[in-house]
Parts: sequence; C-alpha cells; structure tokens
Amino acid sequence: MRPGGGRGARLLALAALSALAGCKAIPPIAGLAGGAAAGGATANPAVGFAVGVATDAAVDAGLRYYGRSRQHAEQDAIAAVAGPLPPGGWGLWRIRHTIPIGNEHGELEVVRLIDNPLAPCKEIVFSVTAGQGTKAARAWYTADICREADNWHWASAEPAVPRWGFLQ
Repeated sequence: MRPGGGRGARLLALAALSALAGCKAIPPIAGLAGGAAAGGATANPAVGFAVGVATDAAVDAGLRYYGRSRQHAEQDAIAAVAGPLPPGGWGLWRIRHTIPIGNEHGELEVVRLIDNPLAPCKEIVFSVTAGQGTKAARAWYTADICREADNWHWASAEPAVPRWGFLQ
C-alpha cells in the first residue's frame, strides 16, 4: 500500500459520518479534522488544539448565519402575503430556497389589527407544512407583523421556540 493511500477512505468515512450526524455535528467534526491536520503538519499539539477550536467556532457561526438567513426569508414570505390582507383575510404562502431543502408552505389568516402609534401592525396565525404528500406535517403558529415604509416585516421576537430550533 502506498503512503497516504487510506486518506481518501478516511475522508469519505468522515463525510458519511457528518451527513448521518446532521448539521449540529458538522462544527466539531470540522474542528477535529482541522486540528488534527494542523497538529500533524506542525508537530505541535497546541497549534492543533487552537486550530481545532477556531475551526469549530467558525463553522458553527457560519451554519448559524445560514440558518438565520433562511429563517428570515421564510418570515419575509409570510409577512409579504399577510401584509395586504384585512382582518379575517387568509392566504397561502410558500418559500423557495436556493438550496431546495426546507421549501415549506402553508396557510395564514390575519387575526386582528394591533393599535400602535409607531407603525400599523397585525397579529397573524399561520401554518407550516413541511414535506410532500402523505409525509407532510403541518403545525400552527402565531406572530406579529408590522409595516415599515412599503413592506411588511416580522415583528415577533420568535413565534415559538420549537419552530426555529437551535437558532435562538
């Protein structure tokens, strides 16, 4: 066997492990891999440890940023549909992400107007349907939206902790 011949198999196993473990396992796995590579290249365990911790933190921050941007896009899609509706009005919303994972849709209804001297606001009830066909799951949430200039935006801190998961 030639030197380094098992590296491809190790990388493939690492990729398969991270895919099975889910998004929360990616930062520590990347930190471990980066730290091991840096420690091995420099023959200094302190450098390996520092690179591993820094890699873990950077990958975690990147994943959280990406998750928040997807969450914000979904909230904007819901607010854009609900904004022009009167109290009692209902509509359908849908989000199409660039990476087609988590493309969700649902229904919404404007429950009431909220008196506010700063901006017109509305309370809404919306559903989120994830999945397709018989595997689709629907859940209902409430939120507030407010108008800023010509656009409606999410005004709730968060509609429900379980909905947005680890992004809190």
